[in-house]
Amino acid sequence: MRTEMIDLRSDTVTRPTAAMRAAMAAAEVGDDVYGEDPTVNRLEARAAEIFGRDAALFVPTGTMGNQIAIRLHTEHGQEVICEAHSHVLDWEMAMMSAFSGCLPRAIHGERGILTWEQISEVIVPPSFFRASTGLLCLENSHNMAGGTVTPLPIYEGIWRGAREAGLATHLDGARVFNSAVALGTTVAELTRGFDTVNFCLSKGLGAPVGSMLVGSTAAIRRARIFRKALGGGMRQAGVLAAAGLIALEDGPTRLHEDHANARLLAEAVAACRSVEIDLATVQTNIVRFGVKGLDARQVVAELKTQGVLCSSLGKQAIRLVTHVDVSQAQCQEAARALVRVLEG
Repeated sequence: MRTEMIDLRSDTVTRPTAAMRAAMAAAEVGDDVYGEDPTVNRLEARAAEIFGRDAALFVPTGTMGNQIAIRLHTEHGQEVICEAHSHVLDWEMAMMSAFSGCLPRAIHGERGILTWEQISEVIVPPSFFRASTGLLCLENSHNMAGGTVTPLPIYEGIWRGAREAGLATHLDGARVFNSAVALGTTVAELTRGFDTVNFCLSKGLGAPVGSMLVGSTAAIRRARIFRKALGGGMRQAGVLAAAGLIALEDGPTRLHEDHANARLLAEAVAACRSVEIDLATVQTNIVRFGVKGLDARQVVAELKTQGVLCSSLGKQAIRLVTHVDVSQAQCQEAARALVRVLEG
């Protein structure tokens, strides 16, 4: 029986490094609700600087960051345009309706990518007989599409059209550093046209807790109100922000390793007769594939007995996610286990 599992369920399962633990123990703290936690303040200033923004806000989760942004940009009774399998639609507990009183207007995007041509067709201007469009919310990389990235030229067309339409834009950039690495650009350049951007410290960057919302000074000032309304005022949060600072500086430098490990896994399963996978979608650290003639849930259960943890997406699809806590050697071992189970 294995004593240590190879955990490919998500990049949220990573454990803080020794450097993070030391920084957390030594963190200078204060009451962040009063704006007096110096470590949180440093993290927020650094995040804003990296993204070329005026200000940033530290929040406990990516869901909270996204939902604060939706509330910032909308009024009750409006629509939010999003991709049909986006995180804000499928994985945030219907909070755009519960908290912001908005209706999602979902559009299917090829590989999770929306274009301005698609978006412009569903924009509803203010009227007296139909809910108007309040916000466009996009996702990069796209989780449920298998970690696919939206290239900058597509965004440039969207930003131009949104400005002309007077439409606010928000990016769910939970894994936007992965996207920037895959595209060979910076997060500041890739996100420069969005009004607000949310990104996670606790996914590929490796922090134990936290996300950041970046935007204008005025937007982040209002965002603090909504963070408090959602229970996100964390007081002496510097013990968490200290790990976030290390993640923000060090995490992006090694994401290419996760991408290479994901490609290794994808190419291994692609050779199996029972697998359906489009290798062109394996662009970052997520591998999503279908299974033919097998129950994905049973495959996942069998893999667990062989020391590999992963996720089933219903009966016919499986997701693998690489991260800092799985090495190339472990991914090679996981690939062998996957082939045994899928071919067995």
